[in-house]
Amino acid sequence: VVVLSAIQKRVKLLAVDERFPTLRGRFGIVVPLDFICNLSNRWSYGFAFGAISSSVLLLFSESYLPFYVPTWARAIVYLVGALEVGMAHYPFFACLSTPHRICGGVLGLLYSLMWITVSLWNIATCPDGPILGRWQKLVFQWPSVLSLLFLTGRFVHMLVKGVRIYLQLIPEEDQLFMQCHQVKYVKHLLCKPAERIQEKSWFQRNVYDWDPYFKFPNRIIGTAIISLIGLYTVNLADYSVSDYMFDRLDELKKSMAEIAASCNDTENPFTSLLPKFDQFCYIARKSWLATTIFASLTSVSYTFHVLACYRKHLRRLWAGQKEFLPTRFHKPSPAVSVVSYFIVHFVQFVFALIFVYGVVLPIKEGHTVQWLISVGLIIVTIGLVIGLVIIQIVIVQLFFLQEKISSEDREKPLALNNRKAFHNFNYFLFFYNVIMGLSNCIMRLILSCLVGTWLVSRLDRTIMQRGYESMDPGYSTWIGMIFADHYHSNPIMICFCQLLLSQTLEKQRIRATYSQFNNIMPVGRVKWRWLLFYTLLRNPGLVSLRKKN
Repeated sequence: VVVLSAIQKRVKLLAVDERFPTLRGRFGIVVPLDFICNLSNRWSYGFAFGAISSSVLLLFSESYLPFYVPTWARAIVYLVGALEVGMAHYPFFACLSTPHRICGGVLGLLYSLMWITVSLWNIATCPDGPILGRWQKLVFQWPSVLSLLFLTGRFVHMLVKGVRIYLQLIPEEDQLFMQCHQVKYVKHLLCKPAERIQEKSWFQRNVYDWDPYFKFPNRIIGTAIISLIGLYTVNLADYSVSDYMFDRLDELKKSMAEIAASCNDTENPFTSLLPKFDQFCYIARKSWLATTIFASLTSVSYTFHVLACYRKHLRRLWAGQKEFLPTRFHKPSPAVSVVSYFIVHFVQFVFALIFVYGVVLPIKEGHTVQWLISVGLIIVTIGLVIGLVIIQIVIVQLFFLQEKISSEDREKPLALNNRKAFHNFNYFLFFYNVIMGLSNCIMRLILSCLVGTWLVSRLDRTIMQRGYESMDPGYSTWIGMIFADHYHSNPIMICFCQLLLSQTLEKQRIRATYSQFNNIMPVGRVKWRWLLFYTLLRNPGLVSLRKKN
């Protein structure tokens, strides 16, 4: 970091540069990652975040603490641990973002090789795990090692490219303020809309539609990679812990069987409970495995869906559309993804148990008729409730609403007819609707819990009702993030700044040209005639305004 800072020049010179002229603005601040405007090397930064993933997930546990810390100081310990992880991986990002490719490539390559060596040595010398044996460390650590190998190849590419530019084998790339996809977006806005809309393929309509005018920033890609690697690690931990717990349940079942066998009393409670407990262990193990797969697929789909919503919301903000946001609102977090995975998995596991005990077991044990009768009663009850509501709506439509104003109207106007009969109708159904209101209240609570649990990992949607969106910290963070990206990466604004910057540089070049003339041309008639010719050449409109035309 000191070496990279030494070759980085500051934009503004300080007083220390006057006292030590040899510095000449050196020892500038090294920026590891531009979270707002940088759209280059996005996948390189993404794999750099992937190399951090194992260390970030370690912060969720307390196994890295070297000594006991009181409870009130845990927040400080977490902060120190996060700073330690950031400092340990700081050189990766600093070497990727430095404009000096040769130095960044060499230092990044050495640092990546050192990390790979230590990681492989750690995997090779790690003792066997209690669940997966000698391969446990490799199964958990291979995503980080793969990310480190990608970074090694990236630094080699940087080094080779820097050497070729230094030897003038390839030209130096211009550092443009505006990206290519942003130029395409502005040009697309200025073009006339196509008369015929191009038909999209099945993949574009149902899976993913690539947008040539949009690129995800490195922060979003890095967060998605950490979330996916974290989900993979959590799945492994989930499977390992659940397998261990179910094995303990099997041991408990065997102990209960031995106790029941040792007792000759036929009324022993263990004898009657043992078959049910054995059945529960089998159902719980299979249900947990099935819901693990389903919860993982749900989390992966949510991760990609949040990326699609990020692009959709930014495109709407670029177009000036804010109607999709709550009125008061006019970094996806990996921790939220991990915690939400456990919540969704547990809820799905409970529903799987309810489904097995309520549907599968009665049919399997030959109680199909009783099960159909019970389900039929429930369906009939719900159907009657819904039917009575529909009957009320139909009666109101037929007898208590005035006729359509125009024959082209789809519905009748909201104007009452037969008011006396309507008041009697409303009076007698009032007491029935009181009972319906209680059942609707319970149904609202149940549906709110289910939908809130299901959407806990969806940052693009709030789990709070309208007016209380600010109480949802995940949604508030999402709104702040898309607005910050909108204000700092709007292609139209960047295009304007690029044009303004280009004109400023052009004016500076013209002033520099005039200053060269002032230093070279002799004082006299020739100098002024030359400056006049140059002025008229650059401004042809002044020719007609001269006194001597």
